[in-house]
Amino acid sequence: MDTNRLTQLESLLRSGAINQRKAALDELAQCHADVAIPILQRLAVDQDFLCRRFAVMGLGNHPTAASLKILKDLLEQESDHNVLAEIANSLFEFGDQSVPLLQKLFERDRHWLTRQTILSILIEANRDDVLLAVIREALQDETQTVKETGILALGSLLQGDLGNEALDLLSELAQATDWRDRWRVATALSLSSDPIAKLLLAQLQQDENHYVVAAALEAGLPKEI
Repeated sequence: MDTNRLTQLESLLRSGAINQRKAALDELAQCHADVAIPILQRLAVDQDFLCRRFAVMGLGNHPTAASLKILKDLLEQESDHNVLAEIANSLFEFGDQSVPLLQKLFERDRHWLTRQTILSILIEANRDDVLLAVIREALQDETQTVKETGILALGSLLQGDLGNEALDLLSELAQATDWRDRWRVATALSLSSDPIAKLLLAQLQQDENHYVVAAALEAGLPKEI
């Protein structure tokens, strides 16, 4: 790709319409990392948060040691939660080495968007120990949606080595005073065939809140093969 086209792509990423920025990012993803990363690094410190967000997305397309270092540096510099959530998504492209970084970001940043993004990412990370630790923090979050995301994430642990710990937490949450907690518990329990899970679902099917009852009844339906 010639220099003029690279200059055009950088310009589009700085100030183009959303669809133009997306197209420019896709085109830059096809470039060699040595060509793309310097452009993305410049964009990652632009005053426009949207520009920084696209730059961070682009760095995830080039998972090299250089782009990882840039993302690590940005974790310490960035204050916009939309960009931080995007950094989390891009870090996941680096595999296991990203997990401690994501856990640390979750512990540091209490914004709902960052935390919910990290929870969703860690469900796919195959690190149940870290996911459970993060979930325990999420269950103490004052933002209800973060707590609910944590409850739902417990469902992904029910079939693994930490299934008993997850089920114990769900058993406690099934008695929560907030119906939204019990509602999410019912959905999470649908992923377990454990007799305790079935008993909890039976109890939730008799709940005083009709949303909880509906979720528990749906969770108890036979699963299609």
